[in-house]
Amino acid sequence: MRMAAARTVPQGPVRYERRGAVAVVTLHRPEYRNAQNSAMTYALDDALYRAADDDEVRVVVLAGAGEHFSAGHDIGSPGRDAQLPFERRAGLWWDHSDKAGAEARYARESEVYLGMCRRWRELPKPAVAAVQGACVAGGLMLAWVCDLIVASDDAFFADPVVRMGIPGVEYFAHPWVLPPRIARELLYTGDRMSARRAYELGMVNRVVPRAELADRTLELAERIAAMPRMGLALAKRAVNQAEDLQGLHAGLDSVFGLHHLAHAHNAETGDDPLGGMDVRAMKEARG
Repeated sequence: MRMAAARTVPQGPVRYERRGAVAVVTLHRPEYRNAQNSAMTYALDDALYRAADDDEVRVVVLAGAGEHFSAGHDIGSPGRDAQLPFERRAGLWWDHSDKAGAEARYARESEVYLGMCRRWRELPKPAVAAVQGACVAGGLMLAWVCDLIVASDDAFFADPVVRMGIPGVEYFAHPWVLPPRIARELLYTGDRMSARRAYELGMVNRVVPRAELADRTLELAERIAAMPRMGLALAKRAVNQAEDLQGLHAGLDSVFGLHHLAHAHNAETGDDPLGGMDVRAMKEARG
């Protein structure tokens, strides 16, 4: 297949590239396995707004630079910026940076995690995630808000945050993207799910060789881009509405509250809201 010439604009922790009718949005903190700090979250929001506003873009591909798609939320890199203020975009909760305790965490995560993911799910253009290596915790959230997932044969998926005493990540789509018993297994064990098993369970659309991930994802995106724009937007809206009628929207709100109850419990009974688990402790617990 002959590809259109690419146009790339470096954009800090997220890069934006046009390939014909496809916008390729790439998480770009490879040295930290694309751990998501606030700067990355807002840069991703900028990129998706840019794709939405560009009439020549019909489909978005969300990818991760380097060996891994995303190892999740940034809980310990030198660029961790959870304490800093950012412009509010996804909701009306106030600035968290001058608040304390559960108020600060709830206000921030309502914005950068639950609120942002809901916005991105509503992008009226199809989005395809290209996943390689780790897609863990917050990485799952980014893949799940996309309409389709293409995974490399070395990709794996996990939500190990129950080890922190927390009932899953903030965008709790687990029982909608997986059968409930499998969602329980993923949470209760913290184990990795292979790309092959994720495909067999219907969470992943295609599994391809690692070396072919970018090309195969782009081919799928270009095939989708040939469909009428309004038809795609309405089809996406129809499926999203069906998921919401099945309880997704209300379920996200409910579990978000439980998530923050867990943070508050950790802070009251221990030394920090993460149950004493940092990056090293999470790796050691995995074994």
